[in-house]
Amino acid sequence: MLKKYFYVFFISMVPLIELRGAIPVAQAFHEVDNAFSMPLAYLIIAIGNMLPVPFIFFFARRVLEWGADKPVIGGFFKWCLDKGHRGGDKLKEKAGRGLYWALLLFVGIPLPGTGAWTGTLAASILDMDFKKSTASVMGGVALAGIIMAIVSIAGAGMIGAIAG
Repeated sequence: MLKKYFYVFFISMVPLIELRGAIPVAQAFHEVDNAFSMPLAYLIIAIGNMLPVPFIFFFARRVLEWGADKPVIGGFFKWCLDKGHRGGDKLKEKAGRGLYWALLLFVGIPLPGTGAWTGTLAASILDMDFKKSTASVMGGVALAGIIMAIVSIAGAGMIGAIAG
């Protein structure tokens, strides 16, 4: 049983997959074994999804800035920084004081490339406040968790109805 919890914990830390992939896996574990606790799994998944956030916030921008003048990777790293700044300036202009709410919604809508990793990287590039942006990302992770739980439960119910 513990192995399954570790499995969903590690899935939730993988970029692009994150919580969006870990919750359906946890739901599948629960469908097979009712002793697998979904509330505990959600807590573990949320912790796993949030664990990389401080590292991304404090080090990703530094890595991009460091690599921007390197021969092989410099072009790509500079492009990432430039694109982040241009997009961030437009977002700041449109969102104004609602920038942290925009970040929460960006992370919370479970589409590919909109998770905690990407949201935190954007916050880092935009020089957003760490505590406020972390709270926004955490709120987004909670929102994405609720949405994915509903989708996973509905999907499991549909599969059960079809399988008979």
